[in-house]
Amino acid sequence: MKACERSSKEPRDSEKLDLSNLGDILEKHKDHTGALIPVLQAAQKEFGYLSEEILERISEGMALPLSQVYGVVTFYSQFRLKPHGKHTIKVCMGTACHVSGAQDITEAIATKIGVETGGTTKDGKFTLESVACLGCCGLAPVMMIDDETYGRLTSQKALKAVRIYKKKDEKEGD
Repeated sequence: MKACERSSKEPRDSEKLDLSNLGDILEKHKDHTGALIPVLQAAQKEFGYLSEEILERISEGMALPLSQVYGVVTFYSQFRLKPHGKHTIKVCMGTACHVSGAQDITEAIATKIGVETGGTTKDGKFTLESVACLGCCGLAPVMMIDDETYGRLTSQKALKAVRIYKKKDEKEGD
């Protein structure tokens, strides 16, 4: 099956999404040549990710081939085709972090939260990502959870940081 095709048995991701705001996004950018990236960014900000139906509607609304829209989405790493967790854990795999144990940290987190790198937990709380560099080489190994940076990590320190987010969510009733 091709990337943009789906089985008729598979539900559309957007069945759970209210796409009424997508028309507003398209309308805002309708007279701007080359507005595909801003439209995709706005749609992802609004919906959290870019489902197949969102891509189809953008394609139709901008009179662009779906293959062109999909090509842009898959070229730029900022775009997501799957739902993303409430919290994003990014573990740096740059040289300094790699030689300082980033892989062990990633494996410890993956085991603890029950997801592989690139995946999102079943409860939708965490997405675990491996990134090329976070630009904090002097603090290696480094990870980020959302906008918070954690450096000079061990597996235990990384797991403690994840626990803080879990407890915070529990406190907030998430």
